[in-house]
Order: sequence, then structure tokens, then C-alpha cells
Amino acid sequence: MNRLEEMREQVVAYHKQHPEVWDLFVQFTTDKIEQGFTNYSARGIFHRIRWETDKPDYHEGYEFKLNDHHSPFYARRFMKMYPQHEGFFRTRHQTSEDKDATYMPELGPQDYEHKETQS
Repeated sequence: MNRLEEMREQVVAYHKQHPEVWDLFVQFTTDKIEQGFTNYSARGIFHRIRWETDKPDYHEGYEFKLNDHHSPFYARRFMKMYPQHEGFFRTRHQTSEDKDATYMPELGPQDYEHKETQS
């Protein structure tokens, strides 16, 4: 298994747990197409998803909602599902195809030191 296949498995697992992300990705991408954009950033779409779904109570049981590393997979899936929009997202060769799998789980907040901030 290479790193690309490993990442693809992680994205598929995430997608199964959070199908609403795909729905929002399609909706927000379609919005940009209807606004006249001929190409756009998949990460920009992810940022809008974060903006639209952020909740004040999110810190209880906090986990990453959306991994930026998933955006290329969503972009490619969108263009595959909607071939009339092939090229809307500019994609590059995925260099992870040439790397070995890490066999490590995706990182979460528990993997980072967290410091409380005071208002």
C-alpha cells in the first residue's frame, strides 16, 4: 500500500461518517459555478464549509471537523461525478502515490499540546 491509497481510505471512512460534507461541497461548488467562476479552490470550499458549520458548543468532544488534506479527493470526486465541470478544480500529481504508507491514524487534537487562552 502506498500513502495515496492510505489517504484515500481515510477520506472514504470520513465521507461515510460525514456525508453532509459532500453535500455542502457540491452545494458550495455549484454556487461558485453559478456565480460565473470557471475554476476555484477546493480548499476555499472547505473553508466555507467550516465557516458555515462552526458552532459555539463545538469544543465539547472537540475533533477536527474537516482535514485540508481531504480537499484534493473531494475536488477529484466532484469532477468525476460532474464531468461537465472537469478542470473546475486545478489538480496536481499526487506525490503521495510515490511514498510508502505510514500506517498511522490521522492526527486529532489529542495529538497536540493545547494551551487555554484567557479572554
